[in-house]
Amino acid sequence: MTTTPANPAWPPLIPAGARLPDFGRRLVAGVDEAGRGALAGPVVAAAVILNPQLPVEGCADSKTLSAEQRQTLAAAIKRDALAWAVASADVGEIYELNILNATMLAMSRALRGLKVAPQLALIDGNRRPETAVACCAVIGGDARVGCISAASILAKTERDRQMVRLHSSWPAWNFAAHKGYGTPEHLRALQTHGACDIHRKRYRGVRETLAQEHPQQHPQQRAQDRRQQCPQQRPRQHTQKHRRQRLQESRQQQPQEPRRQPAQQRLPK
Repeated sequence: MTTTPANPAWPPLIPAGARLPDFGRRLVAGVDEAGRGALAGPVVAAAVILNPQLPVEGCADSKTLSAEQRQTLAAAIKRDALAWAVASADVGEIYELNILNATMLAMSRALRGLKVAPQLALIDGNRRPETAVACCAVIGGDARVGCISAASILAKTERDRQMVRLHSSWPAWNFAAHKGYGTPEHLRALQTHGACDIHRKRYRGVRETLAQEHPQQHPQQRAQDRRQQCPQQRPRQHTQKHRRQRLQESRQQQPQEPRRQPAQQRLPK
């Protein structure tokens, strides 16, 4: 997936610790994602244009906030922001595109969903999505740029809501508690129940956990295990040579009946 080049006046990448440019009075959208590292469920992105006249106090990286704080701030952001939007890429798209491209897809969808068109988008991380809006990637932006922090809060609360809803369809994995991340509880559920439809089956954490429960055996070992489970069952031979040998052995083992002498035919006198 290609990315849209940034405006020459703005750097395409702002490193961690670097001073942020002065964007003046331009409409700037912050963009962030949630769920990229989870073992199950969608990846969700949000885009937010904050209102300078109605600042939302307390915005920070969503990972540093409690669930109650995130819910309170999410309500304030939706109420006071100039525009906001959330979007996602589902498990099928993650499987088809890989998680990086699926994340970029969700971010571009969120930007397209804004009711007010931004002049610039600040993206958390070191990659920029394919979009008509000029983008700058900001490493560590969710902790140092207010609009990106707001986007991280909306993305996190929206994804948590979706995972609680998905829990009702697959309660055995308890997605409402861990939201699809690789917690010990989730890994134990994977070992017990296997993977369900919303698991990212190509993820290393899913593959390795399932392999621990169902390790691959050498074909000879599997055949030996089957013979131990069914000791009376002889190993099957499928070649024509073995069939002929078995047929010949069965004929040799059958008792030979003595031939009867043909009755002499009487001639008329």
